[in-house]
Amino acid sequence: MTEKQEKILQAALQLFAKEGYHATSTSKVAKKAGVSEGLIFRHFGNKEGLLQAILDEGEKKFKELVVNIVMESDPKGVIQKTIEMPVNIDKADYDFWKLQFKLKWELEVSGDKKMEPLHMALTNAFRKLNYQHPELEASLLILFIDGIGSATLKGSSLNVNELTQFLLHKYQVI
Repeated sequence: MTEKQEKILQAALQLFAKEGYHATSTSKVAKKAGVSEGLIFRHFGNKEGLLQAILDEGEKKFKELVVNIVMESDPKGVIQKTIEMPVNIDKADYDFWKLQFKLKWELEVSGDKKMEPLHMALTNAFRKLNYQHPELEASLLILFIDGIGSATLKGSSLNVNELTQFLLHKYQVI
């Protein structure tokens, strides 16, 4: 990827995450990136292609986060790594994660399919630990993590570290 393509993607990511996909025009992205609008169309086709390029890059980041959890053989390790995931996200990637949350509502993009490997790993971990309802525990923990991630990205006054420690103790993984 060229330096200009990187600038375009970074500018679009920042604007989409801050202002929303629909509220951001390609001309606004071009201005922020310091390129012509035509260059965006040449490299990405249209605004949808630009969004798809961002999502494709983000998919790689998500897989890097989840593969470490899914490959964990110790069931308590799977649960612990899942609980710690939101606090281990690099702050440099916050715009990408903010965009993911925005897209859930703005474009009604569901991350359910993306979360299947994590849900399966958690279900198996809870099953190995003899939880009565392993699938429900997995769903509940994913909802907790989603909420903690959202609170972190919004700069909530919730004490995320305290919540993380609470969950680690609740599930007896530390």
